[in-house]
Amino acid sequence: MVNQPEVERYLENWQDEIESAFLYIALAEAESQPVLAEVYRKLAMTEETHAKFWQDKLISIGYGIPERKIGWRTLSLAKLARWFGPKFVVPTINSMEQIDSHIYDTQPDTQDTRLPVEERSHARLLQAITSPKAGMEGSALAQIEGRHRSAGGNTLRAAVLGANDGLLSNLSLVMGVAGADLAGNSVLVTGMAGLLAGACSMALGEWLSVQSSRELYERQITIERREVEEVPEEEEEELALIYEAKGLPEAQARALAGKIMQNRSTALDTLAREELGIDPDELGGSPWEAAVTSFLLFAVGAIIPVAPFFFLPGLSSAIIASLFLSGLALFIIGAGITLLTGRNLFYSGTRQVIFGFAAAAITYSVGKLLGVAISG
Repeated sequence: MVNQPEVERYLENWQDEIESAFLYIALAEAESQPVLAEVYRKLAMTEETHAKFWQDKLISIGYGIPERKIGWRTLSLAKLARWFGPKFVVPTINSMEQIDSHIYDTQPDTQDTRLPVEERSHARLLQAITSPKAGMEGSALAQIEGRHRSAGGNTLRAAVLGANDGLLSNLSLVMGVAGADLAGNSVLVTGMAGLLAGACSMALGEWLSVQSSRELYERQITIERREVEEVPEEEEEELALIYEAKGLPEAQARALAGKIMQNRSTALDTLAREELGIDPDELGGSPWEAAVTSFLLFAVGAIIPVAPFFFLPGLSSAIIASLFLSGLALFIIGAGITLLTGRNLFYSGTRQVIFGFAAAAITYSVGKLLGVAISG
């Protein structure tokens, strides 16, 4: 007799593994750095091995293997990796791996297998790729650190929340002015002013944040460069201790540190990465790129509630159209958030619409009261 809970567990594990393998293959295909692409391919091979394990379990109990179907969340992450590069989605994938890293620890079928160890290993590797300070020795893995330094923050999360900020703030502003029963042109001007003011504010804040980080990193590297020139023995000792802390034997750590210190340029680059956690080639990214990206993300969200007031003459019809478009956009943003959280798409989308409309209702009501008070 088939144990239904057991079948469901096997199927869930099998589905998770084939989706992970699909995602790692997508990352490997999108990755421009050969060393890192090979890492992703090896991860995909391991996940396929795990999928085969659960497939064999299903066959052993006489259950037919279903057709392989990849979920929309995995497909979306794979497409985003191909469009914007792996660093756009790797932090999100890392979060997924950390959550699932102990999924096999208590399952009876995996106790005498390598599955629990390999899942934890995958989680540690993804954590090291996205958080270089965790430590990875060797020149090849140092390249991985540099490649993903700019992905320390979750780019996908920032994109979703940036558009959400613009949409919510301008929807609330537009509804507040509309509630005061002002003319459609007044709502339009206010909405565009809100868009530009919010987008400029976001862009300036992002520029200041990134530029401040760059200036701090440049100062730290300057100090490190002086120390490499003036006290190379101390820097070599520091580097050896860093490698020892990462697990290398003392003799090997000292030999590696000595070899690196033979070339001052290489030594400075390595010390910046290992000791300071800084990629000298990027210094935290371009402040102008960050500012423009922040401006555009906010503006994309903020234009949606304003757009109907460009084309529709009546205030009421423009308000209805604005609410419709904003509700649709809020649902899409909520669905986008499920890429980060893994929650149900309909639940997240509906929740986002409810919260957005609640904020709009509050500002509309306040605008209505102020409009009545002023006209009275």
